[in-house]
Amino acid sequence: MAFHEKQLPADAPIAEKALNWVDARFPVTSTWKAHLSEYYAPKNFNFWYAFGSLALLVLVIQIVTGIFLVMHYKPDATLAFASVEYIMRDVPWGWLVRYMHSTGASAFFIVVYLHMVRGLLYGSYRKPRELVWLFGVGIFLCLMGEAFMGYLLPWGQMSYWGAQVIINLFGAIPFIGPDLSLWIRGDYVVSDATLNRFFSFHVIAIPLVLIGLVVAHIIALHEVGSNNPDGVEIKEKLDAKGVPLDGVPFHPYYSVHDVMAVAVFLIVFSAVVFFGPEMGGYFLEYNNFIPADSLKTPPHIAPVWYFTPFYSILRATTSDFVVWLIAGVLAYAALIYYKTNFSRIIKLAVIGIALVIAFVMGIFPVLAGLLHIPVTFPAYLKGFDAKFFGVVLMGVSVMILAGLPWLDHSQVKSIRYRPDWHKYIYILFAIVFLVLGYLGVKPPGVWGSLRVMDHVILNDIAQSVSQLCTFIYFGFFLLMPWWSAAGIFKPVPDRVVYHPH
Repeated sequence: MAFHEKQLPADAPIAEKALNWVDARFPVTSTWKAHLSEYYAPKNFNFWYAFGSLALLVLVIQIVTGIFLVMHYKPDATLAFASVEYIMRDVPWGWLVRYMHSTGASAFFIVVYLHMVRGLLYGSYRKPRELVWLFGVGIFLCLMGEAFMGYLLPWGQMSYWGAQVIINLFGAIPFIGPDLSLWIRGDYVVSDATLNRFFSFHVIAIPLVLIGLVVAHIIALHEVGSNNPDGVEIKEKLDAKGVPLDGVPFHPYYSVHDVMAVAVFLIVFSAVVFFGPEMGGYFLEYNNFIPADSLKTPPHIAPVWYFTPFYSILRATTSDFVVWLIAGVLAYAALIYYKTNFSRIIKLAVIGIALVIAFVMGIFPVLAGLLHIPVTFPAYLKGFDAKFFGVVLMGVSVMILAGLPWLDHSQVKSIRYRPDWHKYIYILFAIVFLVLGYLGVKPPGVWGSLRVMDHVILNDIAQSVSQLCTFIYFGFFLLMPWWSAAGIFKPVPDRVVYHPH
């Protein structure tokens, strides 16, 4: 396209001339219009739609505070903890920057989790927004990696031992596990090499990927348009100028709303930073104010609260629980065989895969152990360790989110027009997620054991609860193709339901 610069009157304001000069060389005005002033969003947004903007705000806070922290931080195993103390005690306002960064990490997960809840409630992952959702899941994965690697950098007791435990989990992967753990650590134990590579990933690599995914997420969203609480596509009803009848420009209507949400958020955020940055040990563990000591293990090692729901799933996977997993895999295969319209070849393939999985999970040695049969199995029949399946389930519990656009077979998008009993399923899922998170921060056996006549009939109540919650967590997703399509749905209006206020 040929270069074209708009001709302005000689007496035009200098600012207008400058903008015209830039526009001819870089699309400032057209970008502003496409993504703000002429981006039409549904007019019935509610408070749930503020969390996306808040997540962007927290990302900026983390980047800015991280830059200032890096100015004084020393990525060296002998100096890291002391450099953090130097930032806290001697750098002017260093304590504020550090607490803003540590509080921002938890705040990031809070707003992202709430942002994901909105997507679940209103079906924001449904067609045509599958790619928007997949970019969002990618952001979530990057955020988890960023948080984990940043958690090691203070080089406190919990940082050191938490990294040791999590990295050792990769050792449970058959064949490549030990080498993979060694490659991640860069040494046989968590050491200076581990700290340096985690520092480079936390400061450079993952933020670049994260920013790229955020940009892709926003571009994909603005290409297909925003969802709304009614699940109505506003682009299907346009006026003579091609403007959605139920849409309003994002700026100034929703930008003002977001400013209001930002003000409320910053008040709460500031209150935490100034009055309770540790949040009772949930945001900053007390053990992390002790220098890392490779010879002294903390009594209870647990990840930060935002990882604990998935950590509970890992911890719930015991040898006894593998038996129920095998039963669940076979039952799910039978459900697919009898309750789907797939071809017979696909159904038989599913049954075959389920049998292979059950075999790999060690069905024969597990059954022999339950029946107390003294049988010696060859190595290839011994199955894998329960720890391996815990790692698999922990990973799948996160990755399964990416399948939501294809698991949800509901006739409508929004929870508003689904059967009322669907709401109770969502409430149950939320309760299960919170219970898993709570149990993940507690030491094993926190609720004790139940004995009857000197026999332990329930070895660990907390573990049993976490195992039940694990089944419900996966059942929510894996059974979604059936329960999401069941019931009597309410009619969806042609236009969005909006009440001026």
